[in-house]
Amino acid sequence: MDENRKNPVAKTRQVRDTMGVLEVPADAYYGAQTARAVRNFPLTGLRAHPEFVRAMAAIKIAAARSNAALGLLPPETAGAIEKAALEIFHGALAGQFPVDAFSAGAGTSLHMNVNEVIAARAAELLSGDRGRTDLAHANDHVNLGQSTNDVVPAAMRIAAGVLSRRLRVETEKTAGVLREKAAEFDDVIKAGRTHLQDAVPVRLGQEFGGYATSMARWSDRLLRNEDDLAELGIGGSAAGTGLNTLPPFRGEVVEQLGALYNHTFRPAEDLFEAMQSQAAIVDVVATARGLAVDLLRITNDLRLLSSGPRTGLAEIALPAVQPGSSIMPGKVNPVIAESTAMICYQVIGCDAAVAAAAQAGQLELNVMMPAICWNSLFALEVLGNALANLRERCLRGIRADASRCLTYAESSVSLATILNPILGYERAAALVKRAVESGESLRAVLEREPSVKPADLEQIFDLRRWTEPGLLRREAPEAPPSS
Repeated sequence: MDENRKNPVAKTRQVRDTMGVLEVPADAYYGAQTARAVRNFPLTGLRAHPEFVRAMAAIKIAAARSNAALGLLPPETAGAIEKAALEIFHGALAGQFPVDAFSAGAGTSLHMNVNEVIAARAAELLSGDRGRTDLAHANDHVNLGQSTNDVVPAAMRIAAGVLSRRLRVETEKTAGVLREKAAEFDDVIKAGRTHLQDAVPVRLGQEFGGYATSMARWSDRLLRNEDDLAELGIGGSAAGTGLNTLPPFRGEVVEQLGALYNHTFRPAEDLFEAMQSQAAIVDVVATARGLAVDLLRITNDLRLLSSGPRTGLAEIALPAVQPGSSIMPGKVNPVIAESTAMICYQVIGCDAAVAAAAQAGQLELNVMMPAICWNSLFALEVLGNALANLRERCLRGIRADASRCLTYAESSVSLATILNPILGYERAAALVKRAVESGESLRAVLEREPSVKPADLEQIFDLRRWTEPGLLRREAPEAPPSS
């Protein structure tokens, strides 16, 4: 026991595990298994997501309460573990989790890092000596009735649920701002474009309304994912059998977790499936990827519609937030839309990594959970950050150039589409071809066309009406007077 005790004048202290004795910093709460992992995995400099650490701490709180209620932990030990884990749950001791995010398979090192810190802090609370493993042991007390194999998947689901809910809020807020812009731009008539070529007129508000609906639907999809994430396999222990737990344990832990998060969780219907399959995480990250794909499409549209200011479309102007060039004075770039696009690419990459790692599970366990965990939580978090940044620094400040939009709309040769009901497709196409070849406006060509009457022109260039369902009609000729 002595080697576990802190020397007040030393810069390090000795800690022991089943493989021997190691030195750790004197002020460290973590122990030998964490120290070994730090030495074994000097890989990325990335650390476990704080929300994942928080979720593991929550499981330790719930387990301590449950084990105390079941008479398996002395009340004073359970109370100290609970208090230590609550400190971590609320953000304390954040510097005590140095294990690389891509460490031992299944997340054993990440899990033991949390167990060791809680045990040391609990021992300190009980005695003032964080090395008293007889008072609070990482495996025997903090991890009682648990395994990496059920704790890590459950913590991943909890953390993913938290971040998914935050992402859903950002998605809903973004949809709301886009709806506001759709209303603001409702009277702005512009040329539609398909294949990046002239198409029939639309309203700028209709384009932005489409963007708003897209965001709202992704919010609905995220909400559906949250139900699967609420099902937790805690209590499965090492292989899904529940070995070394009592039957009430799993239900007690899930109930306690619900109280900690003010959220409804439920025990997994099948503990083996919950341990074997990462489908719930795969689904929510796939939803994030789908949202990223649509968001990427929208940011590309914003960049295209704002291209210019003199040689592009310039139908809208994005807020100018910083100089755009180190050499071209006055240049301003759509940097917020660009950065959002880069985040979207990253989320797509995270989804690919999660999918590949999820299919690598074998038999009772997926040992690739650290990769699944880091990529999934990173994707959900940064996509929410990107939405908030895009909304506040770009979308709210978009302005429309209504005059330029109308000029493009009136010059579009696809206005000939309106003539289909009275001239037919082939005759209308011939008029378009004539306008393109001569360089004249379509209106000038139509004014010389005998089959197009002045009343037809008046209807054709009443562009607002053609942004809704409608059909060009001619008045029936008057019947000749009867003899």
